[in-house]
Amino acid sequence: MADIDERMAQSILIFDFGKDEEAAQQARHKIESWKQAFRLGNKISLKFERTEPASKPEGEDDKASASKKAPAKKKASATTEKADAAKAGDAEIKILVRLDFSDHEKLSFQRWFDRIPAEEPFKSAKAETARQGDASYSAVAERFDSLD
Repeated sequence: MADIDERMAQSILIFDFGKDEEAAQQARHKIESWKQAFRLGNKISLKFERTEPASKPEGEDDKASASKKAPAKKKASATTEKADAAKAGDAEIKILVRLDFSDHEKLSFQRWFDRIPAEEPFKSAKAETARQGDASYSAVAERFDSLD
C-alpha cells in the first residue's frame, strides 16, 4: 500500500473564504463542473470545513431564536435554520481540494495545481498548499479525511 502512495502525485489546496458563503459555493460548483466536464472522477476531491465563531456559546442562540420563531418545529426546519445561519456569515469557511493523480499523470496534476488557484472564485480566497512529502502534509491529509 505504501508503494502505491509513493507513486501518486498528491497535494491538498486549502482556500480560506472567510465568511463569504457565496464565493465558497461558486468554488464548489466550479470544481464539480470540472469533474464532470473533464471526467476527473476522484482525482479532484473537495470538502468544506466550517468553524463557528468562539464568542457565541454553542446552541444557546439557536434555541432562543427557534423558540421565538415557532415553538414546535420539525427536524428538517432546524437543519435549514443552521444552513441559513451559515449562509448569514456566522461561520468561517475553508475549502480543502485534494488533487490525487497517478504518477504517469504528472502533467495533468501540474496543470490543475496551477489552474485552480488562478480561477476567479479561488483568487479572492487566501490559499495554502500541502504537497505530498511536506512535513505538514500528513496532518492536512488527516484533517481532509476527517471532514464529511
